[in-house]
Order: sequence, then C-alpha cells, then structure tokens
Amino acid sequence: MAEPHEEAGLEAEEQARAFWYALLSRLFYAAPDRALLDGLAGDARPDPEAEPSPFLESWAALQAACRVADPEALREEFESLFVGVGKAPVTPYTSAYSASHAPDRNLLALRNTLNQWGLARRERVFEVEDHVSALFDSMRWLIEQRRPLEDQRTFFDIFVAAAVPLFCDAIDSSPAADFYRRAAQFARAFVAVEKNAFDMHTAA
Repeated sequence: MAEPHEEAGLEAEEQARAFWYALLSRLFYAAPDRALLDGLAGDARPDPEAEPSPFLESWAALQAACRVADPEALREEFESLFVGVGKAPVTPYTSAYSASHAPDRNLLALRNTLNQWGLARRERVFEVEDHVSALFDSMRWLIEQRRPLEDQRTFFDIFVAAAVPLFCDAIDSSPAADFYRRAAQFARAFVAVEKNAFDMHTAA
C-alpha cells in the first residue's frame, strides 16, 4: 500500500495520521479503482504482536474486502449509496448529522472556520464544504500544516466527531452497503482513536 505522504519535519505519528485522513477522504469521495484496491490489499498488515483493537480489526476487514472487490461493482455501490436517483440513501453531507435542526448554520460555521485559514472550495468542485471527504481532507491539511493541536481538536470535535459516527451508522443501516460497510467501520474506529488521543492530550 502507499506510504503516508512525508512532510519535511513531520513526525512519523503525524505522517500516519495525515495518511489515514487522506485515505478516508479518498474512499468517500469516489469508489476506489483497481490501483487503490491493490495497494490497500497489499502486504502492509497490522503488527501481529499488537494488542487487538477495533481499529486494527476494522483495518484488517477493510483489507480483506479490498482483496475480493470488483471496481465496477464498487462504482455501482457508491452510486447507489451516496448518489442514487433523487435523494441518496446515505447523504455524505455531514451537516445532516451534526446539526439536523440547523444544517445551514453548521455549514456557515464550517465555511467561516475554513475561510479563517485561507481555505475555500475550488470553482469547479461540485461537493459542498461539509462533504465527509472534505472534512477528512481538512484534518489532513491541519496536520500537514502543523496547525496547533488545539485548532485540530476544535475542528475535529465540532465538525468530525459530531457527524462521522452518525454518517457511519447510516451506512451500516443501508441494505445497499457491502464494501462501504467495512469502510464505515474503519472510519468509525479511526475517529474513535483520534478522539481518545485528543482526550488524553487534554487530560495530560
């Protein structure tokens, strides 16, 4: 599989965090092609001496799903889940989960936060800023730009941790999900790892 993108001076742990966020962003932006599937299904596996955890178990399950996945079937699954005809069975726009009573307010707050950092949606990008892939990519950017941990924690708490688990629950509940059920389980486990890490830092 591909190695985490190496930023000069970025510690290995931070490189790994940025990589996982980039991977999740890619998986939920479009169905993986053959090259990505082959990379994820490769020889990079969890340390056999590592203690079992939901993160390692969900990663192994995602790798196993990649080994048997057909790219064309995945494209159909992606379209069925996140696009559909009319209203998508599972919306990837996270304001629907983090602030269902006021999704416009959540999107405005997100845009204001990104604007403060000089980030804005490119002209020809169809997806709105609260697309789950955009949130994962924003976290990658925060890490690679060495933004203060407090900035990362605030963005994570408000826009990622508040919405992604519910997004993953929606995938789990959809009969159209197969491969993406594994991807959702991995996303949920990774977000839980990040939350625990932020909580430990705050308590220290």
